[in-house]
Amino acid sequence: MCLCHSFHAPFRPDRRRTLGGLTATALTAPLLGGCDGDDWAINLVPESQVQALGLQTWNQIRARTPVSRDERRQTIVRSIADRLLRADGHDPSTWQVVLFGSAQVNAFALPGQRIGVFEGMFRVAENPHQLAAVVGHEIGHVTARHSQSRLNAQAWKNLGVQVLNVALGISNVRYANEIAAVLGAGAEFGLLLPYSRNQELQADRLGLFTMAMAGFDPSQAPVLWQRMEAMLPQRGPTFLATHPAPATRIKELEALVPQARVRMPQKPS
Repeated sequence: MCLCHSFHAPFRPDRRRTLGGLTATALTAPLLGGCDGDDWAINLVPESQVQALGLQTWNQIRARTPVSRDERRQTIVRSIADRLLRADGHDPSTWQVVLFGSAQVNAFALPGQRIGVFEGMFRVAENPHQLAAVVGHEIGHVTARHSQSRLNAQAWKNLGVQVLNVALGISNVRYANEIAAVLGAGAEFGLLLPYSRNQELQADRLGLFTMAMAGFDPSQAPVLWQRMEAMLPQRGPTFLATHPAPATRIKELEALVPQARVRMPQKPS
């Protein structure tokens, strides 16, 4: 439901309505900028800060994780990333792409044009198409500016809880700190985690279409997640997960494969 114009309350200068108004303002403020999932009335985290955090994270990873010495695999990762970046409208020469010498099954892309893949991904991805699904997914996060959206969600959550704490204190409500803590947890599990899962599914879609435009076989994306589900340990409840359940993303990817195929380059007849 769109909440853009749904909050209207008459001004009454009494304690209870002050509390309600402050609380509603703090907790609905992120929704007042629009009805699209990533629209924010006020951007609390500027792009420059997102870029700086991306660089800081990259430097931390580089400091604690060695670069892979496997030149063949480095070349494979770089080649796949270059094809995906060109298909997504980027200049690959402006991106840093590194294969890290770690058995961790993971990959990432950061604001500031940086992509990292861990050697452990080669245990799961059995061909370049499946590895392209992973890297394309991570590029999708950057293209959709998910890092900035997540940082804004966290900033709005923190601001809302702080305002609520003040409002409860002013109103002399019993157990003010306990109520604020519970509502803070509600914002965490009711907003940030589902929001994150939605971003993951969006990145899946963007990555699938990008890999198809780059000439990779999109049908290999759901196969990759099937292999991931079979090889990795059991996860916690989906409700508390920042990533969607493997079965959910596999089903959605399989449904999108026909749409992705039409985006593949046409072979000369």
